[in-house]
Amino acid sequence: MTLQVKRVYEDAAPGDGFRVLVDRLWPRGVRKADAHVDLWEKQVAPSTELRTWFHHDPERMEEFQARYRAELDENPAVDDLRRVVAEHDTVTLLFGAKDTEHNEAVVLRDYLTGDEGGPRRA
Repeated sequence: MTLQVKRVYEDAAPGDGFRVLVDRLWPRGVRKADAHVDLWEKQVAPSTELRTWFHHDPERMEEFQARYRAELDENPAVDDLRRVVAEHDTVTLLFGAKDTEHNEAVVLRDYLTGDEGGPRRA
């Protein structure tokens, strides 16, 4: 199984496999017909409160990761996403943020793969 992350604004590619949007809000400027999203799993996204607090601030990434993981531990939608991931050889978690390192898809990928490490830094 391959689990990867990608901006929804990037073109779909054959290597993406099954594409899952993990944002709570639909990305601005992206037409649903053009997004090539196989599943919109907005229930696994961070809560509105956590998302607005984080505001994609790299300085808050470590705390965001801890809070989001705590939300995921209590979120029954995670089991649905795990089933989807298990059913496909390759799954790409799509996100809309400009920052490709400090976003919920990165945390979610690491959570699903059991990577308990801290935020990835360049």
